[in-house]
Amino acid sequence: MSTVIRGGQVFDVVTGEFQAADVALDGERIAGVAAGLEGDAEFDATGLSVLPGLIDAHVHVMVPYFDTVRLMETPFSQFFYYAEQTLRKTLDIGITYVRDANGADLGVQRAVADGMVEGPDLDISVQALGQTGGHSDFWMPSGLCVPLLPVHPGRPDGVVDGPDQMRLRVREVIRAGANVIKLNVSGGVISPRGNPRHPQLRPDEIAEAVAEATAVGIPVMAHAHGTDGVKNALRAGVRSIEHGTYLDDECIQLMLDNGVWLVPTLGVVGALLDGIAAGASMPDAVVAKLKEGREAHLSSVRRAIEAGVRIAMGSDAAALGHGRNLGELAEMHALGLAPADVLRAATSSAAELMRHGDLIGSVEAGKRGDLTLVAGDPFDFTAYPGNVRAVFKRGVQVRDYTDLGR
Repeated sequence: MSTVIRGGQVFDVVTGEFQAADVALDGERIAGVAAGLEGDAEFDATGLSVLPGLIDAHVHVMVPYFDTVRLMETPFSQFFYYAEQTLRKTLDIGITYVRDANGADLGVQRAVADGMVEGPDLDISVQALGQTGGHSDFWMPSGLCVPLLPVHPGRPDGVVDGPDQMRLRVREVIRAGANVIKLNVSGGVISPRGNPRHPQLRPDEIAEAVAEATAVGIPVMAHAHGTDGVKNALRAGVRSIEHGTYLDDECIQLMLDNGVWLVPTLGVVGALLDGIAAGASMPDAVVAKLKEGREAHLSSVRRAIEAGVRIAMGSDAAALGHGRNLGELAEMHALGLAPADVLRAATSSAAELMRHGDLIGSVEAGKRGDLTLVAGDPFDFTAYPGNVRAVFKRGVQVRDYTDLGR
């Protein structure tokens, strides 16, 4: 059955403008975008803006919260039930595709694709890889190791040392179903013993991972805060830098020269501090790192935007809080990203980053019928997600808030 979404203003990702047009859906695909289209059913979009389905390029759907004590007390299988809730919340706000940056395995991806679980479709990294003592290693001063998520048959160990072990582990992660390889090339904030400024993984280890990923045609994303870690990753040929807290001019120029994407995850620090203030239990070292890097991160991303680095939206939920993902839009705009580019960052730019530009990211014939309809000013990013009125995924309406006064 075909459906026509009639009377809306459709976002053109090329011009950055909105144009009056109907959108015809036939099966999973967009059949046409023009005035006066006909179909078996209609959706009245009068007064609404029609966006491509929104994309979040950095999430952790398996992580329900960042609270060390609660995570230690969560039974292994309960994480999968939390993921089902998380996926539903993410779809609720108009996000129809995500890139999971550590945790979701092949079973989670297939459960969504097969319609067993409601949620956005996923690209998965399965497990982030990093060195002993680094952001993948949750060793505590007590001698205990308390990882965010335990290893299981579909999620190999993430701690890797040396090029040979890196080659093996990347192959294991690919075997487990990864669509993208995630490397932790600097210390992190939530890992108790790592310093975000310090580079992690040596250049030969990073190069080995990129070579193995390239051999099977999948990209590499790099968790990178510190300047030297960013440069090591860029010189090795990664596709995106995640976070980018301490960028210098050389980092930015390398990103421009190599067409590398920045996924800034701007809202994560504030969200984590809010959680701690509300009672979440995190080590003192983590709290100190959160406070130290905030201003540097904002300055780095602002300069990257001014220089023309390609930006894709990524919220880092759960750190941001599942369902709060779209707060990232206002954060990017506040740092100088033009309104149309903010919407591109969460649609066409994110699709291009993930190499799905032929499938999703724009409203045009032949693309998948993923659409997010919003009321009010579509450039008022502080109003998201409350202005979302309807969501279509694969040509089917999955959410309708038009009668709820949302």
